[in-house]
Amino acid sequence: MEKIVNLCKRRGFIFPSAEIYGGFRSTYDYGPLGALMLRNVKEAWWLSMVQLRDDVVGLDAAILSSPRIWEASGHLKNFTDPLVECRKCHERSRADKIDGKCPACGSEDLTEAKRFNLMFKTHAGPVEDEGAVAYLRPETAQGMFVNFAAVLNTSRKKPPFGIAQMGKSFRNEITPQNFVFRTREFEQMEMEFFVPPEESPKWYEYWCNERFQWYVDLGIAKDRLRLRPHSAEELSHYSSGTSDVEFLFPWGWDELEGIANRTDYDLLAHTAVSGEPLEFFDQATSVRYVPHVIEPAAGATRTMMAFLIDAYEEDEVAGERRVVLRLDPRLAPYKVAVLPLSKHVDLVPVAREVLAKLQPLFMCELDVTQSIGRRYRRQDEIGTPWCVTVDFETLSDRAVTVRDRDTTEQVRVGIDGLVAELAGRYRG
Repeated sequence: MEKIVNLCKRRGFIFPSAEIYGGFRSTYDYGPLGALMLRNVKEAWWLSMVQLRDDVVGLDAAILSSPRIWEASGHLKNFTDPLVECRKCHERSRADKIDGKCPACGSEDLTEAKRFNLMFKTHAGPVEDEGAVAYLRPETAQGMFVNFAAVLNTSRKKPPFGIAQMGKSFRNEITPQNFVFRTREFEQMEMEFFVPPEESPKWYEYWCNERFQWYVDLGIAKDRLRLRPHSAEELSHYSSGTSDVEFLFPWGWDELEGIANRTDYDLLAHTAVSGEPLEFFDQATSVRYVPHVIEPAAGATRTMMAFLIDAYEEDEVAGERRVVLRLDPRLAPYKVAVLPLSKHVDLVPVAREVLAKLQPLFMCELDVTQSIGRRYRRQDEIGTPWCVTVDFETLSDRAVTVRDRDTTEQVRVGIDGLVAELAGRYRG
């Protein structure tokens, strides 16, 4: 894990937030490479969940919303963790995450556990009174439930259909931990799939399998993934069944994504508080019903972290140790690096010509600094699948050398055919 954290900071994936001010606990900034990779993870999710389906539509709901939403959803009352405080050093911890002693000093003199609400509370408007209380959303899901009728009436969909959303959520975690795995500000990728009640078991099984396979298709080794059903004691109050896609992190198995059968809990809860019926009328059968909901919910940031960990490898090339990120090309920050053999006045303009041909299709980097070998190693370490080298022969034969990250094999390709060559490799 230490190697991953060091790589992220050294190469520009993830920086500690506000580091010049000593940092701010549990917040991170995504650097040039991290911003690209995080976007790629989200785009891969959106492609799979929305673009390639005709039964799911998208939504982008507000982060700030009526407090009544969180009253209806149960978050104001139930969204809590057990908090204990060490009487010796005053460290505060989650009671269910420690083994009877303080993780900071080892003392067993702890207070009784009390319930701590994880929602961030703020005020909307110029007056900070109870009438202006608002909350930063702790999940994206509720925006999809309260917009159910609006989406139903405007999208011409009917159950089974889904509403998908990506966006920031905020939880005042007692003990953030494990780098970006558990933080107070994070991004979610969630979908609510509305189905006829009698079909919910079938769709629950479908989405468990579908979501597990998504991680495999993007390159995570199957032996580092598992689908773990929750026991009856673990189930949330709204769930009739939940399974987690878990990844084998350096600290052990932990959750990447949860798939839950939320039944009709949320739609009924919002109907009761708002007075607005959230139901579907099937004109073909003249039956009116409240759909059940299957929810695949993933964290974009922890998903990116899992892809980084799984892709990290150390090997040898020509007797020299190298670090390589064997990322699926769809997730790699840069798809292609264009490398003139040197800074020679005749090579750099041709390299820029090649770059201009590739940029409309691929995220590229032009790198002219250091020896070509060191530049290859840097691109391997940040996961770039292909390097294109412009050398002195290019000036006469109008061809470049394409180097593969994983095999280190090199082939000569004409500049005019380069786009087609790389497009063919990218599609697999």
